[in-house]
Amino acid sequence: QVQLVESGGGLVQAGGSLRLSCAASGRTFSAYTAAWFRQAPGKDREFVSGISGRGRYTRYSDSVKGRFTISRDNAANTSYLQMNTLTPEDTAVYYCAATTTSSTVATTSRGYAYWGQGTQVTVSS
Repeated sequence: QVQLVESGGGLVQAGGSLRLSCAASGRTFSAYTAAWFRQAPGKDREFVSGISGRGRYTRYSDSVKGRFTISRDNAANTSYLQMNTLTPEDTAVYYCAATTTSSTVATTSRGYAYWGQGTQVTVSS
Protein backbone atom coordinates (compact mmCIF):
# COMPACT_ATOMS: atom_id res chain seq x y z
CA GLN A 1 0.00 0.00 0.00
CA VAL A 2 1.13 3.58 -0.59
CA GLN A 3 0.14 6.85 1.03
CA LEU A 4 0.11 10.04 -1.05
CA VAL A 5 0.39 13.65 0.07
CA GLU A 6 0.10 16.56 -2.34
CA SER A 7 1.61 20.00 -1.91
CA GLY A 8 2.29 23.10 -3.96
CA GLY A 9 -1.20 24.36 -4.66
CA GLY A 10 -2.17 27.98 -4.24
CA LEU A 11 -3.42 31.15 -5.87
CA VAL A 12 -1.78 32.36 -9.05
CA GLN A 13 -2.61 34.87 -11.75
CA ALA A 14 -3.50 33.78 -15.26
CA GLY A 15 -0.37 33.10 -17.25
CA GLY A 16 1.55 32.08 -14.16
CA SER A 17 3.03 28.77 -13.09
CA LEU A 18 2.84 26.34 -10.20
CA ARG A 19 4.53 23.06 -9.44
CA LEU A 20 2.63 20.41 -7.56
CA SER A 21 4.39 17.64 -5.67
CA CYS A 22 3.10 14.27 -4.57
CA ALA A 23 5.09 12.56 -1.86
CA ALA A 24 4.58 8.83 -1.57
CA SER A 25 5.31 6.60 1.38
CA GLY A 26 5.09 2.88 1.63
CA ARG A 27 6.35 0.46 -0.96
CA THR A 28 8.83 1.07 -3.77
CA PHE A 29 7.51 4.04 -5.70
CA SER A 30 8.82 2.81 -9.05
CA ALA A 31 6.32 -0.05 -8.82
CA TYR A 32 3.48 2.43 -9.26
CA THR A 33 2.11 4.43 -12.11
CA ALA A 34 1.45 7.94 -10.82
CA ALA A 35 -1.12 10.39 -12.10
CA TRP A 36 -2.80 13.70 -11.48
CA PHE A 37 -6.52 14.33 -11.67
CA ARG A 38 -8.48 17.47 -10.99
CA GLN A 39 -12.01 18.33 -10.02
CA ALA A 40 -13.60 21.74 -10.45
CA PRO A 41 -16.77 22.71 -8.58
CA GLY A 42 -19.81 21.05 -10.09
CA LYS A 43 -17.75 18.95 -12.48
CA ASP A 44 -16.56 15.37 -12.57
CA ARG A 45 -13.04 14.45 -11.65
CA GLU A 46 -10.91 14.44 -14.79
CA PHE A 47 -7.57 12.98 -15.78
CA VAL A 48 -4.79 15.52 -16.19
CA SER A 49 -1.59 13.55 -16.65
CA GLY A 50 0.09 10.27 -15.78
CA ILE A 51 3.53 8.70 -15.81
CA SER A 52 4.55 5.06 -15.75
CA GLY A 53 6.60 3.57 -12.93
CA ARG A 54 10.02 4.25 -14.39
CA GLY A 55 8.97 7.35 -16.30
CA ARG A 56 9.08 5.79 -19.75
CA TYR A 57 5.49 6.61 -20.66
CA THR A 58 3.53 9.78 -20.06
CA ARG A 59 0.03 10.86 -21.02
CA TYR A 60 -1.72 14.20 -20.94
CA SER A 61 -5.24 15.39 -21.42
CA ASP A 62 -5.75 17.56 -24.47
CA SER A 63 -6.59 20.53 -22.27
CA VAL A 64 -3.14 20.62 -20.65
CA LYS A 65 -0.90 19.20 -23.36
CA GLY A 66 1.94 21.59 -24.08
CA ARG A 67 1.42 23.52 -20.84
CA PHE A 68 1.82 20.90 -18.11
CA THR A 69 4.70 18.49 -17.58
CA ILE A 70 4.64 15.44 -15.35
CA SER A 71 7.80 13.94 -13.92
CA ARG A 72 8.92 11.73 -11.10
CA ASP A 73 11.93 11.13 -8.90
CA ASN A 74 11.72 7.56 -7.65
CA ALA A 75 14.69 8.00 -5.35
CA ALA A 76 12.72 10.74 -3.60
CA ASN A 77 9.39 8.87 -3.86
CA THR A 78 7.85 11.94 -5.43
CA SER A 79 5.97 12.85 -8.58
CA TYR A 80 5.60 16.37 -9.88
CA LEU A 81 3.25 18.34 -12.07
CA GLN A 82 4.75 21.50 -13.53
CA MET A 83 1.91 23.74 -14.66
CA ASN A 84 2.67 26.67 -16.93
CA THR A 85 0.53 29.26 -18.70
CA LEU A 86 -2.28 28.68 -16.26
CA THR A 87 -5.78 29.88 -17.06
CA PRO A 88 -8.87 30.29 -14.86
CA GLU A 89 -10.18 27.07 -16.43
CA ASP A 90 -7.38 25.23 -14.61
CA THR A 91 -8.90 26.16 -11.25
CA ALA A 92 -9.70 22.95 -9.39
CA VAL A 93 -8.69 20.65 -6.60
CA TYR A 94 -5.79 18.58 -7.90
CA TYR A 95 -5.42 15.00 -6.72
CA CYS A 96 -2.42 12.73 -6.89
CA ALA A 97 -3.17 9.09 -7.62
CA ALA A 98 -1.24 5.85 -7.96
CA THR A 99 -1.77 2.29 -9.06
CA THR A 100 0.36 -0.82 -9.00
CA THR A 101 0.14 -1.30 -12.76
CA SER A 102 3.46 0.33 -13.45
CA SER A 103 3.90 -0.13 -17.21
CA THR A 104 0.78 1.60 -18.51
CA VAL A 105 -0.95 4.87 -17.76
CA ALA A 106 -4.69 4.67 -17.13
CA THR A 107 -6.76 7.78 -17.79
CA THR A 108 -9.82 7.02 -15.68
CA SER A 109 -10.10 7.41 -11.93
CA ARG A 110 -11.23 3.80 -11.70
CA GLY A 111 -7.73 2.80 -12.76
CA TYR A 112 -6.16 4.13 -9.58
CA ALA A 113 -6.41 2.60 -6.14
CA TYR A 114 -4.55 5.17 -4.10
CA TRP A 115 -5.35 8.83 -3.74
CA GLY A 116 -4.07 11.89 -1.95
CA GLN A 117 -6.27 14.37 -0.13
CA GLY A 118 -6.07 17.01 -2.84
CA THR A 119 -4.58 20.48 -3.13
CA GLN A 120 -6.43 23.58 -4.30
CA VAL A 121 -5.22 25.46 -7.35
CA THR A 122 -6.91 28.78 -8.04
CA VAL A 123 -6.08 30.85 -11.11
CA SER A 124 -7.32 34.42 -11.11
CA SER A 125 -8.07 36.32 -14.30
